[in-house]
Amino acid sequence: MAKDTHSLYQHGTLALLVPGLYDGTQTVGELLQHGDTGIGTLSGLDGELIIDQGRVYQVNSAGAVRQVSADEKVPFANVHYADFQAAGSISGTDYAETQAALLQALGSRNLFVAIRLQGTFTAVRTRAITKQQPPYAGLAAMAARQHEFTRDTVSGTVIGYYSPQVYAGAVSPGFHLHFLSAEHDFGGHILDLTVQNAQLALQKFTDFQLHLPTESTAFLTQDFGGDILGDIQKAEN
Repeated sequence: MAKDTHSLYQHGTLALLVPGLYDGTQTVGELLQHGDTGIGTLSGLDGELIIDQGRVYQVNSAGAVRQVSADEKVPFANVHYADFQAAGSISGTDYAETQAALLQALGSRNLFVAIRLQGTFTAVRTRAITKQQPPYAGLAAMAARQHEFTRDTVSGTVIGYYSPQVYAGAVSPGFHLHFLSAEHDFGGHILDLTVQNAQLALQKFTDFQLHLPTESTAFLTQDFGGDILGDIQKAEN
């Protein structure tokens, strides 16, 4: 059976992380049945995931990188089957300029698009959150529990997604990008970067498949009141 390269699959929502629903509700093995490329986090917000060519890598709060096993669980992740199309190159840009170049390449702010930017970066600053234990604090409190890492002149790959504003809550609107070095010894959720020279590839989707944790009592009974979008923006930025 041909792989569906037109659909973006997501398990969970960013909104469910806001009140602290961090328990894993899908195994990595099950997640990989829906794609070979993507991003996410492990149970307890344990670090940042980069999924590339069917391999799942975790950057933990100590900055260490390891390959994740199929039986580990995620509360939230995005995956798709890679079918990237070349979209030019980017060079000599800071993070704001890089995002502006990405937006221009997208052509529309109303589509889900996967982004792959591979090359050499003058500087990259990332973060990963320390694994949390129950009872969980809400997502807004996680900014104080993240660890930041920096690397100068590093080769690697940016993998992530652009999500339209209209789907805010289910997703974090705008860019959600993770980094993995070519040596697999550095990475995480991108906070800042400067591109030296990198090749850009994009993959636009016609379908967005949202999979909800319907067997999670915590999810089924949670009242998602309050400033959900505000808390998401604080955590992502």
